[in-house]
Amino acid sequence: MAWGASARTANRVQLGAGPTPPKVPTSWTMRLAERAVWLSLVLVVAKDMDENDPCVYETLPKEDTGLCKDLQVFYPELGDVGCRYVPECNNYRQKITHWTEPLVTFPGAVDGATYILMMVDPDAPSRSQPRARFWRHWLVTDIKGIDMKKGKIQGQELTAYQPPSPPATTGFHRYQFLVYLQEEKAIYLLPKENKTRGSWKMDKFLKRFHLSEPETSTQFMTKSYQDSPTFQASEGGGRVSKIKPRHT
Repeated sequence: MAWGASARTANRVQLGAGPTPPKVPTSWTMRLAERAVWLSLVLVVAKDMDENDPCVYETLPKEDTGLCKDLQVFYPELGDVGCRYVPECNNYRQKITHWTEPLVTFPGAVDGATYILMMVDPDAPSRSQPRARFWRHWLVTDIKGIDMKKGKIQGQELTAYQPPSPPATTGFHRYQFLVYLQEEKAIYLLPKENKTRGSWKMDKFLKRFHLSEPETSTQFMTKSYQDSPTFQASEGGGRVSKIKPRHT
C-alpha cells in the first residue's frame, strides 16, 4: 500500500475560522513540561548508548519496514525505537510495560494542520492468530501540527495510553504508530468501541471519518519479557506465568 506524503498536506489544510480549540487539561500541561526535560535526557542517553551500551539494537526485517517513515517514537533509555526490536538486555522488555506514553514527534507536520495519532497492536493475541486485531493502545485527536513537530501530543485523548504487554509465548508483536490528517471537526469512538480496546474495527473507524492513508507512521516490535531465558531461569527452570494477560 502506498502511504500519503506529508508534503501534500499543506494543500489540504482548511483556512479561515475553525472550531473552538479544545481545552487542554492541566494534567496535559504538566506532562508536556516533563516531556521537554525527558527528551533532552533521552537524546543524551541515546548518544551514550552508541559508545558504551553492550546491547544489540536490531532493525526490523525488510518485510516489516513498510510503515517505517519519518515518525519518531522516543522511550526512556531506548531513544527512538522506530523500525527496531526492543532489545532483551537491561530488562527493557519488562521496563517498557511500565513506562508512560512515549514522546512522539513528526518533523514534517504542517503548522496549520490538525492530526490524529493512534497506536495499535495488529498481533493480538499473536501474529499467527490475531483474533483480537486491532488492539487499541492509544488514540489522540485534535493535535496541532506545530505541537506534533515538538512532540507535544496534546488534544482529545479518546483512548488513554496503555503500554505494550504482549502475552508470554506469543512471539513478537508489532506496535504501530499512525498519524492521520484530521479534516473532520469531531472525531469520536462509538459506545461499543469504548467498551473494549481489543478487536477494534479500525478500518470502519477510518472509513467513518474519511481517513484514507496516514501522513506518516512507524512501528517497533517486542515480545514478553517472560520468554527470556534469564527470566525463566529466575522463576525456576523455565516456567512461564499462566496468568492470562488483560492486554497485549
